[in-house]
Amino acid sequence: MNTYSGSPTSLVSSLLLNRTLIARMARREVVARYRGSLIGLAWSFFNPVLLLLVYTFVFTVVFAARWGDSRFATDAAQSPAIMIFAGMIVHGLFAECFVRSPGLVTGNANYVKRVVFPLEILPWITMGGAVFHALISLFVLLIGQLVLLGHWPWSAVLAPLVLLPLVLITMGFSWFFAASGVYFRDLSQVSGLFSTVLLFLSPVFYPLSAIPEGYRHWFYINPLTYAIEAFRGLWVFGQFPAWQGLLVYSAISVVVALLGFAWFQKTRRGFADVI
Repeated sequence: MNTYSGSPTSLVSSLLLNRTLIARMARREVVARYRGSLIGLAWSFFNPVLLLLVYTFVFTVVFAARWGDSRFATDAAQSPAIMIFAGMIVHGLFAECFVRSPGLVTGNANYVKRVVFPLEILPWITMGGAVFHALISLFVLLIGQLVLLGHWPWSAVLAPLVLLPLVLITMGFSWFFAASGVYFRDLSQVSGLFSTVLLFLSPVFYPLSAIPEGYRHWFYINPLTYAIEAFRGLWVFGQFPAWQGLLVYSAISVVVALLGFAWFQKTRRGFADVI
């Protein structure tokens, strides 16, 4: 088999063959992020707790905001902190990988030049750290719901059905930008700006129903919009997504992942020459 094959089989086999290496390096990356701090890994828990407390105070006390989405006419809609925090988890999972992707290869030049290393797993390593932080944030969100709302819908256990396609879409973008960032260094600046734009053009701080009908279809071009809406429905409100929409979103995520992986494999032959 071609070492640099961009086929779906290559993608799956690379993940399976290197799963132990990915897990080990992702764990090392998470630990390294908090190394030297006073409470170490505990910051991964206290950061989202503090964020949720700030959201609760600002949007409930200062702004006295209400969500105002007729589809979500429950007590949960009266807690904008929960709504916003749920949306931030989805955006954070994507943004943590996307923003770092243009520098993944250039920042690991030793793997490119000196060591026989499966470069295609670099985005998986970043994803491992992002998933770890997302899981901690989900735990904090669960506690917040129980404290603020007094319940947690059982449909939340199906949240991976929505988050898995998001992971695949994120991986597709990560592979594409990791490879392109070797040749176009400005992408490191663009990725952060684009991530911020996506944050405000996603239904994180407002419900999708607040968007005028004529503009709403443009928001669905945003890869985060469907994931945020569907995740909130399952995790916060106990409402299942339309299965047809979930199948379409899943199919698109697979295509994006395969295209991103194929681009990475096709362009990696020139990495050593450019770096």
